[in-house]
Amino acid sequence: MKLPALFRILLATSALSLAGPSTLQAAAQTAPPTATAKEKTKTLAIVLFPRFETLDVFGPVEMWGRLEDYRIVTVSEHGGTITSAQGIDTVTDYSFEDAPQFDIIMIPGGMGTRTEVNNPVMLDFLRKQDEGTEYTTSVCTGSAVLAKAGILDGRKATSNKMAWAFVTSQDGDVLWQPSARWVEDGKYVTSSGISAGIDMALALIEDLEGREKAENIARVAEYIWNDDPSDDPFAVQMAGAN
Repeated sequence: MKLPALFRILLATSALSLAGPSTLQAAAQTAPPTATAKEKTKTLAIVLFPRFETLDVFGPVEMWGRLEDYRIVTVSEHGGTITSAQGIDTVTDYSFEDAPQFDIIMIPGGMGTRTEVNNPVMLDFLRKQDEGTEYTTSVCTGSAVLAKAGILDGRKATSNKMAWAFVTSQDGDVLWQPSARWVEDGKYVTSSGISAGIDMALALIEDLEGREKAENIARVAEYIWNDDPSDDPFAVQMAGAN
């Protein structure tokens, strides 16, 4: 006679209990080990401000979220909730006042950069963080804010070609690259407009954890990675534009 499944489970559980601790310990020893997540010892911070561009932030975050050593946090001038240009609210982890030193920072673009280039608190925060970062990065017009802070002086950098005049007017000492999907110059990594931030984020993953890791992350995301920084489909018509 077949016993009901629940009854068979109860019988097996009772048998283990009667068998004593040694039997239970043996059963535990033969069970497959539980995988433990690797502790993330470094921090990658996204600098937020009102009217930031949503994809500038969450495109790279989708890729960087699979880095082994870096946890991702957000920081803004006063902390609290920051609303993107598309109306998406994000609660930040830190304010500028209580933020620790970050290993990597990224500032996105968006219409809010037109205000932030004239925000001395923002510019000072970026300068101080840059003193201790492994990488200082930007997406889109975020490079305008880095430039205004003087961080990119004498460095190659790029930005959104549709806002080229605005960005390049912030600092004439930057070696602006009008034809580049993204640009790496030492620890400074800047990308072109919006979606280019995803390509830049994968390039940074390649720098940190290798080519295979970057390709696997792109594949999991079903994303076709433009892995050539000189392949800028928007540069031809916009190159040198004012």
